[in-house]
Amino acid sequence: MKNKQLKMRISERRLNKIRMYAAHADKTLTQVLEELIDSLPTIERGNSSSINIAE
Repeated sequence: MKNKQLKMRISERRLNKIRMYAAHADKTLTQVLEELIDSLPTIERGNSSSINIAE
């Protein structure tokens, strides 16, 4: 898997919140964001009404 970079703008309040959570969970910001993304439902292409919940 080739890794990509993501650059985004985020409020200082939200950045501090995720940093605090990551420190409390003993995880990196990348790990926290990857876990959040992985928890999102998977949407099938071509059928906007069909959503599979990722486990």
